[in-house]
Amino acid sequence: MKKLFLLLMVMGSLLLSAGAFAQIKDPVKWTATSKKVATGYNVTITARLPKPWHIYSQHTGDGGPIPTNFKFAKNPLVTFNGGVKEVGKLKEEYDKNFDTKVKYFGDQVAFVQNVKVKGNIKTNVSVTVEYMTCDDSQCLPPTKKTFSISL
Repeated sequence: MKKLFLLLMVMGSLLLSAGAFAQIKDPVKWTATSKKVATGYNVTITARLPKPWHIYSQHTGDGGPIPTNFKFAKNPLVTFNGGVKEVGKLKEEYDKNFDTKVKYFGDQVAFVQNVKVKGNIKTNVSVTVEYMTCDDSQCLPPTKKTFSISL
């Protein structure tokens, strides 16, 4: 009986350890800020990645990895000026894993959206970013993060 109990304890411990290793990692560190400018506010969402990880541009080609995508929640007090701009060192190269050219950023990239607030009222803008990260040997599943940024 003691041997069976000991065996069950060891097997349970191994299963718990395996579960801890199976957790999906996310190497991207995000920050979200706003800054008042002459045309309203610049909402900046910055991704920082350790080497060798990278994140894909919003404008990477079809058939490749999941491009970074931004979905802003509707707010009747906020209007959006243009699209989300990418500020960082854009790299473009053929990726044999996807069999297509890809556009990506390593180290750091800032995504900037200019917005106007009606009536100078304090409000928030909520945005969900969906992105995919890869390194030289693996890609992680697409991930979503949501931010609420004060204006």
